[in-house]
Amino acid sequence: MKIELGEWPVSGNGVELGSDVELAIEARGLVKRFDGFTAVDGVDLSVPKGSIFGILGPNGAGKTTTLRILLGIIDPDEGFRRVLGSEQPMQVARRIGYLPEERGLYPAMKAYEAIAFLASLRGVPLKEGRRKGRELLEEHGLGYAADRQIRQMSKGMAQQVQLLGTLVHEPDLVVFDEPFSGLDALNQGKLERMIRALAERGTTVIFSTHVIAHAERLCDRIAIIAGGKVPFAGPVDVARDRLRPQVRLETRQHDGPWRAAIPADARHEGAFWYFTLPETGIEPLLRALIEGDAGILSLSIERAGLHDAFVAIAGEAAARALEESAGEPR
Repeated sequence: MKIELGEWPVSGNGVELGSDVELAIEARGLVKRFDGFTAVDGVDLSVPKGSIFGILGPNGAGKTTTLRILLGIIDPDEGFRRVLGSEQPMQVARRIGYLPEERGLYPAMKAYEAIAFLASLRGVPLKEGRRKGRELLEEHGLGYAADRQIRQMSKGMAQQVQLLGTLVHEPDLVVFDEPFSGLDALNQGKLERMIRALAERGTTVIFSTHVIAHAERLCDRIAIIAGGKVPFAGPVDVARDRLRPQVRLETRQHDGPWRAAIPADARHEGAFWYFTLPETGIEPLLRALIEGDAGILSLSIERAGLHDAFVAIAGEAAARALEESAGEPR
């Protein structure tokens, strides 16, 4: 008999934020309208310090507008925000690194100078910025391109230079808007490792994405956004636990009293039964199967993935829009 519990937790849905958790970002009731269109509609967010927080949603859902409000680039029509302890985000701009979705560097600048220029916008002296620029390029395997002009670089290399320029001043908070767009699989992996390293050093990272895999692999907490609203914000595990785990069961016996232990809507495909784990849990199910002489050959319990949770929370239409966004060329 083979029993696999997968990643299904024995108890608990995760730990919600307590009053003692220190927040890097807090927002309540954010609303932003453009020419009568409501782009952000009552958004609440709480981002703990040192966490990796993802804003997950399709193109046009309100992700970029939300980030720009948090950064103070635009002001909300309604609502409250506090970033790194300040209700005026621009006052703490030097403690923030921001990578916008629309990438842009001066094409005639050399790579290390581009990083130094971005550092100078955050208060780093130009001489120090140039030194740090060369150090960062060397550290990330681009030392050979330090004196190359941006116009001479591939799109992927130029994006890496801008990314390093976002981090050169060692910010306390890093905000990435669709950071994985346009990167190949190798550089996406590098960026994921960089984000984890930032969080390990205590830096707060918040990024927007329309790719579920990045949010599922990286994030401690997420906000699902669709149509300018946030129907869920919290730990990834809690989002996944909105759906009950699924059971796959293989038995030696095809019928018997044990059949009463599995739901009436269980699917029988080939040698396996598929059904939602009963709310009573695994122990009563196992007991009934054993006492009913089912002859368990294998039993696995799989927790719902973030994609299924997104569908359950945001709806089929938002999920289709998310998939279409992921398939668009960037």
